[in-house]
Amino acid sequence: MRKYVAFLLIAILISVLAACSSDEANSDASGDWEPDKSIEMVAPAGAGGGWDTTARMAAKVFKEAGIIEEDIGVINKPGGGGAVGWAYIAGHEGSNNHLFVASPPIILVPLNGQSEYSYDDFTPIANVIADYGAFAVRADAPWDDLNDLFEDMKADPESISVVGTSSPGSMDHIQFVQIAKAAGVDVTKIKYVTDPDGVGLTQLLNGSVEVFSTGVAETVEQVKAGTIKVLGITAEERLSGEVLEDFPTAIEQGIDASFVNWRGFFGPPNMDEAAVKYYEAKFKELSDSEEFSAIRDQYGWDEMFMGSEDYKTFLDEQNETVQTLLDELGLGQ
Repeated sequence: MRKYVAFLLIAILISVLAACSSDEANSDASGDWEPDKSIEMVAPAGAGGGWDTTARMAAKVFKEAGIIEEDIGVINKPGGGGAVGWAYIAGHEGSNNHLFVASPPIILVPLNGQSEYSYDDFTPIANVIADYGAFAVRADAPWDDLNDLFEDMKADPESISVVGTSSPGSMDHIQFVQIAKAAGVDVTKIKYVTDPDGVGLTQLLNGSVEVFSTGVAETVEQVKAGTIKVLGITAEERLSGEVLEDFPTAIEQGIDASFVNWRGFFGPPNMDEAAVKYYEAKFKELSDSEEFSAIRDQYGWDEMFMGSEDYKTFLDEQNETVQTLLDELGLGQ
């Protein structure tokens, strides 16, 4: 009887250990990790924006190019400029099957006090693309380039309203401020208007505001339609592609500043190192693929791959730069 009980206890222990080892991952004898169940990829915003598009295009290529065999489900967690999605991921600490896409707001939003979670609360995996900002005005606006606009703003910065989707101190605001500061505008007096409902373009067209700070991809169709013109973009060099190639950079207009909307992927806190290495390699394969190259061209994105360690170093540097700018604006915490 005692032998039977001992055997039963050993069997139960083996079953428990086996269940624990397969809960999140599948490891071989060398410790390499591979997912053995579906992966959840979070876009911390609504459908149609940059985070959503990046997540869905990455998941699409992962599957169609056979880079990752397990299913990848993309879900939207909008709210708080990303804060709702970050809190959701933080609740999956240690998970190897949850990812989320991020960009400068994961630095900006916490620094201006709107989220308790920042980039260093999560596991950086890889950056994949660079996107850029564009500053648009109505087609009949009196300015033909950024210098024209900034000369008027130097004379009376509060007479010109700038609208963006993000809140004060977040991306659409900061990308404009960074370029305007380099041009000599008193950035503490810029009149920035938040557009939480995504109607910034409407406000521009109906004359409620004078300038629309947004992403380059969001301007293309309206430029084609002849309703707006782009005075400048935040890239270091001109972009390639129809319409995009016509957008002048701030740098070529004599303004020594740029702003990159880097976009990459993170995991929850305390993700296994083996899982990080797995995803890092897969995102590199994604970045190098012909399929994702075509998607970059489609959306006007540049290739900007960084592995986990380089990404962390880059993020630390960005955090320091942004903190200085927010303090100058009186928006730092």
